Amino acid sequence: MSIKSDHWIRRMVETQAMIDPFEPGQVSESDTGRVISYGTSSYGYDIRCADEFKIFTNINSAVVDPKNFDENSFVNVKSDICIIPPNSFALARTVEYLRIPRNVLTICLGKSTYARCGIIVNVTPLEPEWEGHVTLEFSNTTPLPAKIYANEGVAQVLFFESDEVCSTSYKDRAGKYQGQKGVTLPKA
Repeated sequence: MSIKSDHWIRRMVETQAMIDPFEPGQVSESDTGRVISYGTSSYGYDIRCADEFKIFTNINSAVVDPKNFDENSFVNVKSDICIIPPNSFALARTVEYLRIPRNVLTICLGKSTYARCGIIVNVTPLEPEWEGHVTLEFSNTTPLPAKIYANEGVAQVLFFESDEVCSTSYKDRAGKYQGQKGVTLPKA
């Protein structure tokens, strides 16, 4: 298994539409000024956060239960920024729709710009033949409100290609998050 370079990423986008929309370079400025970078990097791809957020609130004194998650525990926000309350979290989705090849596993890591502000980006690995918008979790570990910027970089996806194809892919198992669009809540 080996980590893949920017050349491999571009080739996979051209031949398999692996990332859509795709930015072939690293973008760090826009018409409005500096942005948190996104696009192709040396050995990965910096994904962006869309402008759809679900901000956690406990106004209903609910218990967080991954087998029976109460959707009323979130406030839906559509905006260019998301303010996460202190010691809370928000869910979002990527701008990009990803299609992972059968012989590839990805690992997603939060960008250091957010980590240095006490904002942790959590994403699980993307398994072979999974596809969809990635649901992102932003944890605000600080005692202050924290800001997330839509349409800017939030995490880096690293691609690991195996020298053999897996016997059972996420698609073969009919995984419950296959083809997800929008911000997807936990499913039991």
